[in-house]
Amino acid sequence: MKILVCISNVPDTTSKINFTSDNAAFDKNGVQFVINPWDEYALTRAIELKEEKGGSVSVLNVGEADTEQNIRKALAIGADDAIRVNAHPKDAFFVAQQIAHVAKEGAYDIILMGKESIDYNGFQVHGMVGELLGIPAITPAFKLDMLDDTTARLEKEIEGGKEIVEVKLPFVASAQQPMCEPRIPNMRGIMTARTKPLNVVEPVSTETKTEYTSYSKPEKKGGVRMVDAANAGELITLLRNEAKVL
Repeated sequence: MKILVCISNVPDTTSKINFTSDNAAFDKNGVQFVINPWDEYALTRAIELKEEKGGSVSVLNVGEADTEQNIRKALAIGADDAIRVNAHPKDAFFVAQQIAHVAKEGAYDIILMGKESIDYNGFQVHGMVGELLGIPAITPAFKLDMLDDTTARLEKEIEGGKEIVEVKLPFVASAQQPMCEPRIPNMRGIMTARTKPLNVVEPVSTETKTEYTSYSKPEKKGGVRMVDAANAGELITLLRNEAKVL
């Protein structure tokens, strides 16, 4: 069984976020990047499935050379090999096109990724990959088990309960907690990761569907206005004229 796990390189949530002077790009200076936390659930579950059923786990990242440190971390956690598509991840459709191309060439049985990246929160790539490959896309799943060599069972949250899905290989799925407990690299894994193959490939030519013209931070929160509990009229006026929510 061949499993492909797609990982994103995202800013650590403790990093201070800034943009360039013209607000046209994200300023990476002083920012610590990590593996997208949702992708770590996908990676760990893929490794567990390999340990249970055999096979291999490959990791894929669409990114430039500065992402390789976190790709090596994924190898240290337990992936067998890695592929880096040498391109800036311009938008979700561009990334999905690159993933689909690699997945098609590699003939993977399962393609896993996190439900979204914590920087853009787009929740788009997994569905696009499934559509491009013409295979089922199950999103997002909090449980994944193999029933046999050709069929998987996934559980996903729905309003008021859960949905159980059985699907034949190949398929795409996105992961969320509590699919598993993400693993931390141990010393042996860190040492062996240095010699595991990391193949750098050039991107396939494709169009982008979106363009970012500028970035800005959220406006600072204003001060709190206190209204006497007996003065409902003033509260309504403030909500209508200042907050503009009525």
